[in-house]
Amino acid sequence: MFDQVLGDAPARTVAIGGVTAFAIFAASAGVTACAQLLIARLVGAETYGTYAYVIAWTTLLAYFSALGFDTALLRFVAAYQTMGAWSLARGVIQYAERSVLTVGTLVIAVGALVVMFGPARPSPNLRNTFLLGFFLVPIWSLLWIRCAMIRAFGGVTLAVLPDKVVRDGILLVLVVTATAVLGLHADAPRIMMATLLSSLCGLALASLAMRKLRPGALTAALPEYAAATWRQTALPLLVVAATETLLNRTGVLLLGWFGETKQAGVYNLVFNIAFLVVLPRTAINTLFAPAISSLYTKRDEVALQSLLTTATLWTLCAAVCIALVLVLFAEPLLTWFGKDFASGAPALRILLAGQVIAASYGSQLHVMTMTEHERGAAVLLVSSAIINIVVGFVLVATLGLTGAAIATTIALVAWNLAMARFISRYLGLTPGVVGIFRGRRRQASAISRV
Repeated sequence: MFDQVLGDAPARTVAIGGVTAFAIFAASAGVTACAQLLIARLVGAETYGTYAYVIAWTTLLAYFSALGFDTALLRFVAAYQTMGAWSLARGVIQYAERSVLTVGTLVIAVGALVVMFGPARPSPNLRNTFLLGFFLVPIWSLLWIRCAMIRAFGGVTLAVLPDKVVRDGILLVLVVTATAVLGLHADAPRIMMATLLSSLCGLALASLAMRKLRPGALTAALPEYAAATWRQTALPLLVVAATETLLNRTGVLLLGWFGETKQAGVYNLVFNIAFLVVLPRTAINTLFAPAISSLYTKRDEVALQSLLTTATLWTLCAAVCIALVLVLFAEPLLTWFGKDFASGAPALRILLAGQVIAASYGSQLHVMTMTEHERGAAVLLVSSAIINIVVGFVLVATLGLTGAAIATTIALVAWNLAMARFISRYLGLTPGVVGIFRGRRRQASAISRV
């Protein structure tokens, strides 16, 4: 079966593109790890926790401000290019960018009012970090929108670099320059300012790449709008993106909400390390989503099942290898970041177990969103996020960051089980590595009939 799958055109496309994407994502993970390591070692768990807590809120608000168009544009722009509907393509791009900037500006204004005059009175350090962080919301939203357009225009590598490499790379350079060269104290507001500057550089690069790849016919076309259709599609994708971010950031948000900013910093670092297990799946997904959409449109269930199973095998094997190394060296790795971070070893192992289980099910969220089941995906994801919040609220109060890790793992496993049942029932596919046995039974049945 494996040789047969590799012979399929969609699988070959994913394999070739996945290797390139994996290399880029691996480089970006290295840059991000270096930036996180440097920040953690320079400022300690307490200040790092303040920065991580604000970044968690900023990320959630940025996905909300993107309004789902960071995913919807992939579908609309690609479809309009195929149809030659350049007016609609230009219209959806303009509509997405203007909507994102409007909502992002409102977030800055409302956020500043809440922090300055709300019932809670944050410390000056936390308040200033929030005030700077709010400006990241429209910048990140617009960055993701333009990276989505670059992908739709065929620039997979150029779509990854601004957000995944340039942003953290420049952040790393700015922090080193400020501390080692200028001798400045790296507190949370200054780190947030460096993040703001590096994000602007990433946005500038994405804008240049978008202009370079943009088809001439698109530039010449007059915009045509179908706002109702675009909103109807983007809304569930907004719910998916924002809720998935909430699912990943709930631990940091709850710890920060309880006033445990130091533990929030430890948990954030631990979660980022555990998230390395997701790297192979993310790389494959770069080209996996269009392949799913194409096969689903052709109603080629056999090829779709083959592609889904093969991609899961690749990502699971890589995830297990990464997880084993991290489990064995959890304590020395975390101590390397600073002695205050060593307490996160149990939480790291719990999160790694959950991520490996999730890897065994494959890219189920992409399967649902690329087969016109984004509303079902949103419902399941929201349900999992609610589980994470409720269970996390109880466990964080009693077990701290270990409780946050347990709650996140429970929600992650429940979410994947629910998606597997949905995909099996409504698409007739068997998600994850279990699909191997389904393929073998089909082959055996075909041989017996011969």
